[in-house]
Amino acid sequence: MTTAVETGTTATMNRRFIANAMEQPLLTQDAEYELARRWREEEDDRAMHELVRAYMRLVVATAARFRGYGLPMSDLVQEGNVGLMQAAARFEHDRNVRFSTYASWWIRSAMQEFILRNWSIVRSGTSAGQKALFFNLRWLRARIEKTGGSLTDETRSQIAQQLNVSTADVERMAQRLSGRDHSLNDPVGEDGSEQWQDFLQDNGPTPEELTIESHDSATRGAWLREAIKDLTDREQMIITERMLQDDRATLEQLGERLGITKERVRQIESKAFEKLKTGVLRRWKDAEGPALTAA
Repeated sequence: MTTAVETGTTATMNRRFIANAMEQPLLTQDAEYELARRWREEEDDRAMHELVRAYMRLVVATAARFRGYGLPMSDLVQEGNVGLMQAAARFEHDRNVRFSTYASWWIRSAMQEFILRNWSIVRSGTSAGQKALFFNLRWLRARIEKTGGSLTDETRSQIAQQLNVSTADVERMAQRLSGRDHSLNDPVGEDGSEQWQDFLQDNGPTPEELTIESHDSATRGAWLREAIKDLTDREQMIITERMLQDDRATLEQLGERLGITKERVRQIESKAFEKLKTGVLRRWKDAEGPALTAA
């Protein structure tokens, strides 16, 4: 009951906003210039708000164009208003450009970004070409089908060339636009007693396998730390700097620090690594020995 009331209230507010936006008088170019000048030069908030109110009709008109993407009109209008405010804040009145032309770009951009963020949990487009593909593929495909054609390899190639993307991008985008995301909790079957997630196969390791791997990793780490103690201080320093750091030191850098040649550093490193490997293997055999004997 509450949801129905809230939905009705939202619809009423939307209608009032649209009606109010359409009632705002259009501005002449001179009026635009004066309002923008007062905002930019005098920081007159009233001038900025008057400029914005006059072009809320652009927000409504643009939102209507994007309703086919299945998002609420109120959300599109809200994002468009953000774009309109950004346009008002950035508009330079002395460039001899109509504010309506400038604001249209910001409004459309804000709505497109909102649609891309909310269309799917998988990002549909990041590059300029992919964004153009997202917003143009549906009407290009509709135009092709209207003339009796279909989305064949040839038409995919034509669309890719026209929008400067790959044919693979066209195919992937066509698949994404063919349907929306569905909740894993959506019911399946005649009685709806099962959900989509009940049929998903987890190919990852089991909890038991994860526990064993974590235990083995901790054990190997302990063996390594113990084996390092068998090395001399110089060998420990070289092994640490050469193998256990994200930013690995060069042979030449270590040679300068130790006062020896880089060739000598390489020899020490090689010898220390063999000692380290021997120490780890010895501890592994000591750990496995009793188990093998018991078997």
